[in-house]
Amino acid sequence: MTSLQQAWATLPARLGMLEPVQFSSCQWALIERMHVNFNDREAHTHLPMPIARFPEAASKAIHEYARRLGDVRTEYVDDDWLQKNFVDGTPNTMANYVRRYNNDVDEMMSVLVPPARYRKGHYAYGKFTVPEPHGLHTDHSAEDPDSEGEPICIARIETLGTHYVAGDYRTHDPGTQSMLKALRYWIPVPEGEPEAILDELLKQETLRTIPVNHVVLMVAGNSSENAQITQHIAARPPDGGLHSAFFQRHYKLT
Repeated sequence: MTSLQQAWATLPARLGMLEPVQFSSCQWALIERMHVNFNDREAHTHLPMPIARFPEAASKAIHEYARRLGDVRTEYVDDDWLQKNFVDGTPNTMANYVRRYNNDVDEMMSVLVPPARYRKGHYAYGKFTVPEPHGLHTDHSAEDPDSEGEPICIARIETLGTHYVAGDYRTHDPGTQSMLKALRYWIPVPEGEPEAILDELLKQETLRTIPVNHVVLMVAGNSSENAQITQHIAARPPDGGLHSAFFQRHYKLT
C-alpha cells in the first residue's frame, strides 16, 4: 500500500457525511499520476471518476428537501453565503448539507490533489423543468484566463445525472464532432436534431452518465493543450419536471 493509499484509508474517520469509495488498481494508477501532476492529459481522458458516495439517509433527506420547491433555487458559496447562513442567521437544511459536503470534499482533495485550493462553488435544488438541457459545456476559470486543468467535484442527488463525453474527444471522427456541436449549441446539424442526437450518443456510449448520489472528480479550466477539460451536459427532465439537487465545488492549483 502506497502512502497515498494509506492516507485515503484514514479518511472515513475524518469525514462528517460522505463515504470515500474504494478504488481499483487501475484507478489508483490514474490517481497517483494526477497526485504528482494534476494536468496529466492522458489521465484526464479517464475522468470523471467517482471519489465518494452519499449515505442513503443523507441522499434521501436532501432529495426530500429539494421536493419542497416548485422551481429551482441556486446559491453561490462565498463569504456572503457564509455570513448569511452561519454568522448572522440560521441555515436551512440544504445549507447545512452543503457545508458538510464542502468540508468533506476539501478533506478528500487535500489527499488526492494537495495543491488544490477552493476557488468557487454553488448548489441548486428544486424542480428542474427546462426541456432542453444546458448545452454541452465545460466549466471555465474566468478568474484565471491562463489556467489549464483544475479539479472540480460535482454531485447529483437521487435524479437527473449528468452526461459527459467519454474518452479523448480529439479522436472522434468528423461526424461525431458535428453531433457534439449540435449538443454544444443545441442546434440541428446534418446528422439530425439535438434531441435525437443526445439519445443516439448515449446509445453509442460516446456520452456516458455520471452516477447519482456520488461525488465525482472532473476537470475544469480554460482551453489548454496540456489538459482535457470535461465536456458535460445535464440530463433532460421529463415532461412536468423532476426534483433533484446539485452540488459543485471548483478548485485552483497553487
